[in-house]
Parts: sequence; C-alpha cells; structure tokens
Amino acid sequence: METSLNQPKISVLMCAWNEADTLPLVLPRIPAWVNEVVLVDGHSVDGTVEIARSLRNDIRVVYQPGKGKGDAVRYGISQCHDGIIVMLDADGETDPQEMDRFVSPLYQGYDFVKGSRFHPGFFPRRAVHRALGALALTGVFNILFLCVYTDITSGYNAFWSKAIKRLDLGTDGDFATEPVLLARARKAGLKMKEVGHKNQGRLGGVAKVPTWWKHGAWILKTVIYERFHG
Repeated sequence: METSLNQPKISVLMCAWNEADTLPLVLPRIPAWVNEVVLVDGHSVDGTVEIARSLRNDIRVVYQPGKGKGDAVRYGISQCHDGIIVMLDADGETDPQEMDRFVSPLYQGYDFVKGSRFHPGFFPRRAVHRALGALALTGVFNILFLCVYTDITSGYNAFWSKAIKRLDLGTDGDFATEPVLLARARKAGLKMKEVGHKNQGRLGGVAKVPTWWKHGAWILKTVIYERFHG
C-alpha cells in the first residue's frame, strides 16, 4: 500500500508492559507507509522503552495514566493523529505485515475493521480450551448484539479516529478492551467489517492475561453489561 500527501495519516497504536523480548520481532515489520507509531507504556521495568527507541528513532512513547490494557488503549487513542488508527499487539500475536488488509476497507467506507483469528481460512495457534472459550464468548455476543462475528477478542483492529471518538470509552479504571470497543461501536451504528488474520501466538516473554477462566468470566460479564446498559 502506498500513501500520498493528501491521504489521512495512519497511526499504529501499541500498548506494552514489559515486552522487551518481543518488540524486536514486531517493530521492524511495521510497513514503511505508516506515518507514526505510538507506544503506550505501562511503566515497564525491563527496558521496553529503551529497546523501542533503539529500534525506531521516530517512535512516540507515552506513559499510560492508569493500569490495564483498556486504560492504555483509551489513552493511546487520544494521543494518535487524526486519521486511521491500527491496533497491534506488542507481543507479536498480530503480524504488522497484514495491516493493509485492515486499512483498505476503511478507504471503502467502513468505520471500523475488526480482526478475527477464526475467520474462514484462519485458525489460531492456541490451546483447544482457549479457542473453544473464545468461540463461546463470540456466540453470546452475536446473540445479544444480533451480528455474525467469528471473534470478539482479537487485538487486531483498525478504525477512523473520528469514528472511535464518537464512542464513550469512559474515564475510570480498566475495561475488557476489544469486546467493549465492538459493543459500543455496534450500539453507535458504526459501519463495521470483519477480516481474518494469522495468529502466531506470543513470540516471547510472559503472558499478561490471567487464567482463561477468570478472564473469560470477566469478558462474559462485560458483554452482558454492555448489552443492557448505556
């Protein structure tokens, strides 16, 4: 994909907390046509920021004011240029070189392009119980929000900044990031498209997500709450 001076700026938003091991496998793969990379650091203590700056001297590092991925995403969105924002995982689960698949539909009139690891032709490298859990949560979401998604917890998403800023993402505490973004985008009537992407699993370091059952219960509670409130 090529960009020109009259096209909107494309920002990559990455949230990181102690991801020094994986950033060297992610940042160099970001396409040259991206205009800026914004790294929201959760006050890492393993040299994440220093490594990020050594890999990209143009990276913009900001420090999240609170805790959790939801807080980091909310703050990161406010720090990106107006235009297109692409969310990438700092742990390498989302391949930056698939980014054009997410950006192209935005130029075709969509407001929000969500990723799916279970889209036809794709399947994630993860434990069976985690895959089944993710599919079950997606099924509940589909019933409550009358849609036909295949994945509501993928961290690979792209959207117009003007569209996402129409959503009320709140100001307090952390939230179940991807399901909340999708739920509020659906309720706001954003034009959405789901696209498949590869999932290689975490490329290094230590997973930050708590046990699947605890995390899954949190997401389920969040999805139900989002459907009947607000």
